[in-house]
Amino acid sequence: MTPGDFDFIRNLVRQRSGLVLSAEKQYLVESRLLPVVRKRGLGTLAELVRMLQLGGAATLETTVVEAMTTNESFFFRDKLPFEYFSNLIMPALLKARARERRIRIWCTAAATGQEPYSLAMALLDMKAELAGWRVEILATDISNEALGKARAGLYTQFEVQRGLPIQKLVAHFAQLGEVWQIAPEIRSMVTYRYFNLLEDFTSFGVFDVIFCRNVLIYFDQATKTNVLNRLARVVTNDGYLLLGAAETVVGLTTAFRPMPEQRGIYIPGEPGAAILRFATAS
Repeated sequence: MTPGDFDFIRNLVRQRSGLVLSAEKQYLVESRLLPVVRKRGLGTLAELVRMLQLGGAATLETTVVEAMTTNESFFFRDKLPFEYFSNLIMPALLKARARERRIRIWCTAAATGQEPYSLAMALLDMKAELAGWRVEILATDISNEALGKARAGLYTQFEVQRGLPIQKLVAHFAQLGEVWQIAPEIRSMVTYRYFNLLEDFTSFGVFDVIFCRNVLIYFDQATKTNVLNRLARVVTNDGYLLLGAAETVVGLTTAFRPMPEQRGIYIPGEPGAAILRFATAS
């Protein structure tokens, strides 16, 4: 791939998805796009780039962008956010939403579904407390291929061994030959939808909890700020934003503030709101 072709792909991917590909990622671009070249019956990456440059190939552009996205995910990834969800966030929301009896959760980068399904399993553990409640999980991603796998709920032995406690595997999965399928009850708890975070998401409504983990690390500073500010408009005043371990709002926006002593959780509002929130929820 020539430097010019590489720059064209980098700019296309950045414009369409916000994903920033550094100069040393050329090998990654080549390895991920070669299967697209073969599937399209083309001879070289240069031919693929020429097709894209001619314009009018929206489907091909989408395929290229999807090929460059990272769909790395596993069940109960990093553990701590899910412990916070079960032990801190949900108890606070159960008290705060006692009248509405409705909670809305958004996983902004669902990949192949492990994160939203982990949340669904955590909610099943609170089945008694949530009797009569309506809890919605919206899971979105920019990859149609990943979403297809998520909807099917089919995972390899390797995938179910990554972070999934054995008791949850036994309780919520059925083995189908060499793969495992998550139970229909859990699949029905999650609504999957194709979505690009660069687009307007106000039509989704307002959420009590937003998981936007390991997404911002792929964006430049301006895009991070833009996404965070727009997320602030769709989270309730007493809601929660959870980011990845390597992500933060500090230096990017004042629309969210870190939760004191709760790594990875951010809330809208004035300093001290988090302390008051948990104190009144206990």
